[in-house]
Amino acid sequence: MNERTGRKSISAIKVRQWLSDWDEIEWNPDENRAEPPHLFYQFSMKASDLKALSGVYPRTTDRARSSEDLGIQRAHQGERSKEIRRFVEFGYPWSALSEAKRRSDEFYDLRQPGWLPTALVINILTPGDERKGRRVSAADLVKIEDVGADTAKILLPEGFCEEGSWRSEAIPPIEVIDGQHRLWAFEDANLEGKYELPVVAFEGLDLSWQAYLFYTINIKPKKINPSLAFDLYPLLRTEEWLAKFEGHMVYRETRAQEIVDRLWWHPRSPWHQRINMLGEVGYKGTMVTQAAWVRSLLHSFVKSWEGNVKVGGLYGAAVGRHETVLSWTLNEQAAFLIFVGRLFQKAVKESKAPWAEELRRPSYSQLFPGDEDLAFFGPNNLLNQDQGIRILLQVVNDLCYMRADQLGLLDWGGVQGEEDEEQIDSGISSLEDEEEIVVYLTDLSESLASYDWRASSASGLTEAQRTLKASFRGSGGYKELRVDMLRHLVSGGKGDIAEAAAEVRRRLGY
Repeated sequence: MNERTGRKSISAIKVRQWLSDWDEIEWNPDENRAEPPHLFYQFSMKASDLKALSGVYPRTTDRARSSEDLGIQRAHQGERSKEIRRFVEFGYPWSALSEAKRRSDEFYDLRQPGWLPTALVINILTPGDERKGRRVSAADLVKIEDVGADTAKILLPEGFCEEGSWRSEAIPPIEVIDGQHRLWAFEDANLEGKYELPVVAFEGLDLSWQAYLFYTINIKPKKINPSLAFDLYPLLRTEEWLAKFEGHMVYRETRAQEIVDRLWWHPRSPWHQRINMLGEVGYKGTMVTQAAWVRSLLHSFVKSWEGNVKVGGLYGAAVGRHETVLSWTLNEQAAFLIFVGRLFQKAVKESKAPWAEELRRPSYSQLFPGDEDLAFFGPNNLLNQDQGIRILLQVVNDLCYMRADQLGLLDWGGVQGEEDEEQIDSGISSLEDEEEIVVYLTDLSESLASYDWRASSASGLTEAQRTLKASFRGSGGYKELRVDMLRHLVSGGKGDIAEAAAEVRRRLGY
């Protein structure tokens, strides 16, 4: 306890790591790269205290992310924390045994101390730091008091003495840069004795430097799974320094492929077993390959920025006016696409438009046997071709990107479930309860379904229609089809769709 302030305090060592040459680096606060502090601090701290101060609270059944989650916390991988918890209890190899063996007296001799000597890395927010328009309450601030040339005191918030009862008034005063899973390992912990965690603390560290630290600690030396990195630190999707050095492609390609895989195997997906995963010639049921789907996602949901215009990928770039990205996990991203796909498939199925009825003619049914709606899967259908999938994904991405703030997409997420399928099902169910999102996506799906999706090979086209659709072929056809689709939505989109499409068209310069 600090006698002068009455606050709980922790003794810390100052660590200076700053070279004179670094003074020549150009700092840019507008890009979340303000000049970082010239020192950091080292100390030890109880896991329960650090959890409370960083907003890593126990999950609830209705929402895994609390109101304090600002898109800065990395996605929590539950199994990783469980594994760490077992290790803390009795070390390795006991932690790797099956549950039955861990309970057996036969393996007691395998128990060892479970030390976690590697420091957690955190950032202590200052009064001027802002996250989504919010700042730490003055009473909740963690302050640093100089004691000597090489030491300091970390002063915890006023009233931070009662175990487990403290909650921040606005946002937590600490951000965990690296080590969140170690904190989750101590959830509901009932460990006798004293177990502290070593901590490295920065103060007022800008967001881009946090992403940089996470990258240099976890990804560069260890070659972490690119898709896992995509989830664990969403800011890495947009960091300019990373794009220049290694490029985001390794992250984006891996993520796109894993999304496509889920669209193929999930039973509720409209594309369930309707993607040619191996690129086989004559594959029954679809003419769109996995590679084409991946390329389409890279040009839509998983893209970063498109040239100099500001219509980014919903899964890969800054959304709306916020200086962060959607912190959705892989299964949440897949759930969103499946949810949109189901609404669109339903809208097409219910369509009685001439183009849809033409594709359902008996002659087509003989060429494409099955009980599927040929207006959605037929052989002369753009929706069953590379161009159609590309433009469908682009338009859905662009119009959702334009309305991300209004729809509250930053706040959605935190789905429950242990297995991939369970998490995707949970995500779909969760979206069904989001009224604004449902209304907007339904209007978008019905507006898209009113477009003539026939390919140039379809019968019943006028000469002008056939000429237009022939222009959609080849590499230049993607843009032509996109322009035509936006024109269609601007002139006949339902609800807010026409206005959103007009905004997209203006940004793209079409």
